[in-house]
Amino acid sequence: MSKINVPLGPQHPGLKEPINFGLVLEGEQVDKATVNLGYNHRGVEKAAEERTYIQDIYLIERVCGICSHSHTTCYITCVEEIAKAEIPERAKAIRVIVAELERVHSHLLWLGIAAYEIGFDTLFMYVWRDREHVLDCLELVAGNRVHYAINTLGGVRRDITPEIKAELLKRIDVLEARTKYYTTLATEETTVLARTQNVGVLPRDLAIKLGACGPTTRASGVARDVRKDEPYLIYDKLDFKLITADTCDVFGRVVVRVLETVESCKIIRQVLNYLPEGPISIKVPWKVPEGEAVNRYEAPRGEDIHYVKGNGTDKPERVKVRAPTLANYHAVPHMLQGGWMADVPLVIAAIDPCMSCSDRALVTDKAAASSAVWSWEEMRRNGIEFYRRRGVDFSKVTLK
Repeated sequence: MSKINVPLGPQHPGLKEPINFGLVLEGEQVDKATVNLGYNHRGVEKAAEERTYIQDIYLIERVCGICSHSHTTCYITCVEEIAKAEIPERAKAIRVIVAELERVHSHLLWLGIAAYEIGFDTLFMYVWRDREHVLDCLELVAGNRVHYAINTLGGVRRDITPEIKAELLKRIDVLEARTKYYTTLATEETTVLARTQNVGVLPRDLAIKLGACGPTTRASGVARDVRKDEPYLIYDKLDFKLITADTCDVFGRVVVRVLETVESCKIIRQVLNYLPEGPISIKVPWKVPEGEAVNRYEAPRGEDIHYVKGNGTDKPERVKVRAPTLANYHAVPHMLQGGWMADVPLVIAAIDPCMSCSDRALVTDKAAASSAVWSWEEMRRNGIEFYRRRGVDFSKVTLK
């Protein structure tokens, strides 16, 4: 049987953002797969170096619409470490509440998308209906439903009142009950089992070798979670299970996420009942001393890593973001190999990819055989020239 090369992306109905997968098919079976990045670079890291630490909070939050709190917390923890600022216990607790609400939101959103990919539209609509409860909770706490903007240098911007606490507890009870129902559905419903079992297999040793993270690696039996391995905020004071599965397939990734959602509901309830008295923030100088810090954070998709270097001014000298999707991309070709073409969108979706979180760009000169780093102004100037050649002039737009 002859082999056929099939490009999937960068524009494809099965992909939510631009990325390219090169598939080699033998009949309907995937013989080989490659992943190609670089279609969605936004220059966030360079833009962060041209803005103040406070402005960067809102920029870093927009690295991802689903993991926005994850990125700002990881970033701001680096800044506070360089500034030697010890934030109040109440602020840490509120950050954990938002973090776990975000995890519930992300996992429910993912479960709905996975249901859609396998053609189970009823489950998709049920899950996304209940997702509104968690968005309402986030709006209660932070005032926003997507980019919460709860973090500030030295703590958080908003407190949790007794009225908000009561409403959160009520909604968490609903979310937990619904998630337990979805757990039964996802582990017993024949449609889900048929489409997820033995699909996108990633053996445990390969998950470790390729550096996979989050639910992707925990579904392969690897008990790795930053909240347990290197506790931050107040996670060392909380009682929760580290969820793993040993099926090493898409089914295991479903199980890990739905059970983690139940655990997140328990964590939120614990923190709400624990909330210590005291301030929600402290004053931190806008000019951060020289120094550098690296921090790890367990985002819904897996381990998020941020690096920040300070130079004594109110702007960072360097900001580096390693989103969890980048770590999981390496495993995708192995998950696809030997599977069926019809399962490709589901296997890709199973890592919960965020392409815009992961893409970076390096400018190379083939003639000179060298690479270069552009400044923010050079990137802007080249962007203006790019659009000018297409009849749009952005040169008169002022950046503030």
